[in-house]
Amino acid sequence: MDESWAIPGLDLHLEIDLGHKASSLERALRGAVRDARLSAGTRLPSSRTLAADLGMARNSVADVYAQLTAEGWLEARVGAGTWVSARAGADTSERAAASYAPSARLDLRGGIPDAAAFPRRAWAAAARRAVLEAASSDFGYAPELGTPELRATLADYLARARGVVASTESVVVTHGFGELLGLACRTLASRGAARVAVEEVGHDAHREIIRAAGLTPVALPVDRDGADTERLDERVDAVLLTAAHQFPTGVPLAPGRRVAAVRWAERTGGLVIEDDYDGEFRYDRRAIGALQALAPEHVLYAGTASKSLAPAVGLAWGVVPRPLIAPLSAERRRTGAAVDVLNQRTLHAFIASHEYDRNVRRLRAEYRARRLALESLVADELPGCRVAGLAAGLHCLLDLPVGTTEARVTEEADRLGLRFEGLASFRLRGTPWRHPPAMVVGYGAPPPHRFDEAIGLAIRAIRAAAAGAVG
Repeated sequence: MDESWAIPGLDLHLEIDLGHKASSLERALRGAVRDARLSAGTRLPSSRTLAADLGMARNSVADVYAQLTAEGWLEARVGAGTWVSARAGADTSERAAASYAPSARLDLRGGIPDAAAFPRRAWAAAARRAVLEAASSDFGYAPELGTPELRATLADYLARARGVVASTESVVVTHGFGELLGLACRTLASRGAARVAVEEVGHDAHREIIRAAGLTPVALPVDRDGADTERLDERVDAVLLTAAHQFPTGVPLAPGRRVAAVRWAERTGGLVIEDDYDGEFRYDRRAIGALQALAPEHVLYAGTASKSLAPAVGLAWGVVPRPLIAPLSAERRRTGAAVDVLNQRTLHAFIASHEYDRNVRRLRAEYRARRLALESLVADELPGCRVAGLAAGLHCLLDLPVGTTEARVTEEADRLGLRFEGLASFRLRGTPWRHPPAMVVGYGAPPPHRFDEAIGLAIRAIRAAAAGAVG
């Protein structure tokens, strides 16, 4: 249900969804500033006043003000309230021209979250609690596998939210997924492993980490059912899978192939490394539980705070099979790269207060809205194109018209000031290629006030490339 509300002292009405007051207030205020219905220098009502008029929590209004201030739409003046930013009043045509300049590049690469969505106020409150409640001993050197408090909190959260079988002892905290993958690969290499199966399309950085550990990545074909795990055999020692939402094709690993991966691991003693990429962001139904629950002794589960919070948090976690905990711990001691305690204590406080759950739900609603907007624009403006992949995560595939090449679209996008990559750029070099041309659309990266602009540039690039192909 929507209702119009007037800002006290201003003859301006905002469309507020009573079921999603905070997010709709944020969109309404941003739109009012962008459309110049709220001009530069306008003073907004206090968060207390606006909250009372809208029938919502004062903290929710304060969070909206803080978010729009961080994005540059508003200014917070100490002792004087909240105002529409002066730079928000720049001439619309001038801002539009600047947005198309190469220096104002937008990003639609896959796997990148919206940095402006970071919950600054809630994270700052958690950090304050973490420092004030810390014991003197907490300011010493960090435990090699992570603080006991965070490991226990993660074990509880992962069991509740992702169906992972975990205990405090099985959880390890690292600087990021890359470090966790490196630890796992070096541990495998020290035990005689030689080859790791990887999905034929994925992050090249992950393959480089595998190679750096002395292991050889070998390709598993990927189709609409995900990686073809039925091809796994004794010639590989481990497999790296994005089971919940394959990166970058966007498909989930089919039930039969999940079972096949587990059966292979049980039969050969191999290790499944489950990168739970986008596991918390499913939009069309309740998220499928982690693959790890099928065989906790054969699957190393990996997750990060990069998408649910921000890459800058720099924290990842693994749930490690019992036989690997001691050798992985020994490998961690050799690297001497334990994660700082204060950041771990902050994340512990953030999860324990359920702010993490609230933030994931908020992001889920935001990214779902972006996905739907993208689908609508493609249907209206790009005949011959189709959005493919699961309704989940921060990216999808956009199938291109017949005759249009990925390279040409990327070239046109670059000319317009947009970073935009094709599916083939994620392939494991040297593997046969059988996928039709498609672009990877990372709809998480653009800030909210430039999302429509970024998609508009992508549409222009595809049209230009398609016209060139026809010509």
